[in-house]
Amino acid sequence: MQDCDILQKDLVSLQKWSEDWQMQFNVDKCKVMHFGKHNPEFKYIMANTQLVTVHEEKDLGILISDDLKPSAQYP
Repeated sequence: MQDCDILQKDLVSLQKWSEDWQMQFNVDKCKVMHFGKHNPEFKYIMANTQLVTVHEEKDLGILISDDLKPSAQYP
């Protein structure tokens, strides 16, 4: 089983857990960032919604990019 299939299976399990415990995810805020030059950029799905693919994302004031270079953080 490929890594992307394992991750998709984990997302399905996580979604089921959130439904069982009535703690729904806001899928509109869930995103995917692919790392690596040979990444197949698999399309992940959660709650019957394809997750948005991003190339950079800000979290806790830190800008993370898919190439892991700090240049976007320090213009």
